[in-house]
Amino acid sequence: MSTPPDVSVVIPTLNRPDLAVRAVRSALAQTHTALEVIVVVDGPDPATEAALAQVGDPRLRVLVLAERGKAPNARNQGALAATGKWTALLDDDDEWLPHKIETQLKLAATAGKASPVVATRMISRTPRADNVMPRRLPAPGEPLSEYFTVRRGLFYGEGFIQTSTIMAPTELLRRVPFTVGLRRQQELDWALRAVREPDVELLYAGEPLVLWHQDEDRDRISLQNPWEEQLAWLRANRELFTPRAYAAFTMSVLSSMAAPTRSGKVFRSLLSEARRHGRPGMLDYVTFLQIWALPPTLRARVRDLIVGRRAADRPEEPEKPETVDA
Repeated sequence: MSTPPDVSVVIPTLNRPDLAVRAVRSALAQTHTALEVIVVVDGPDPATEAALAQVGDPRLRVLVLAERGKAPNARNQGALAATGKWTALLDDDDEWLPHKIETQLKLAATAGKASPVVATRMISRTPRADNVMPRRLPAPGEPLSEYFTVRRGLFYGEGFIQTSTIMAPTELLRRVPFTVGLRRQQELDWALRAVREPDVELLYAGEPLVLWHQDEDRDRISLQNPWEEQLAWLRANRELFTPRAYAAFTMSVLSSMAAPTRSGKVFRSLLSEARRHGRPGMLDYVTFLQIWALPPTLRARVRDLIVGRRAADRPEEPEKPETVDA
């Protein structure tokens, strides 16, 4: 490697060689070339190792774990192995646009705190539509738990952070590791814990620089619905949320996972949880009812239609960075 890397890219993967190679090539194609790409293979996987061996770029390193520990553990192991000052995370089924890292490094240089977390907007790509997320950036002084969870409309994606958009100091990722064993909301959990550190602020690049592929015929962790596990996580981490955010998460995110049960008992339980420990707003009640009343596939189609139309009609925002302190 001619230039020592200042950015380490960590890509967890297992048994998806074609996707892993696509992700790796998007990282190696960055306009900022002083980087290393660490693919963490989450357990023995000869097919992926063989596919990566064909890439032929000295900036690529492959770390094969002895046994499977899932994506949060793989990210943690990748951060431990990183040599760059910064670590950028990339899921194996996503891609970066070529100037993502360059843009993030320029934004990081404007930070007012020592350990900025730099995220970007992304293009959420489904077979039906492309949508830019998050649809809005944090307002000055807005609690991040509310930015990530409280809706101003009926559909998710207004406030959002996704793993493949995150770049952070390598030291911070070691100091605040991902929660091993958590199947959903891994980036939300990490971001809310990270920004509690006194030297951390969250910055957003206004430009979408990640392709988030949501192929609906492919199994994804984010399509699993462990709502009881998520409720336990929420209760154990109540201090990360304002009462407003606690209610919004319960009535939107948790309800989206639990609604397929069609259980009146679960419906009443989540409503009680939100009211007992949170402070629901009127839109939370409307969201909660439509989640339970409409099948998920119909909600998704309506969302793509409405959000896509609004995005097409709305003038583009100026691409200025937004900063939110811890």
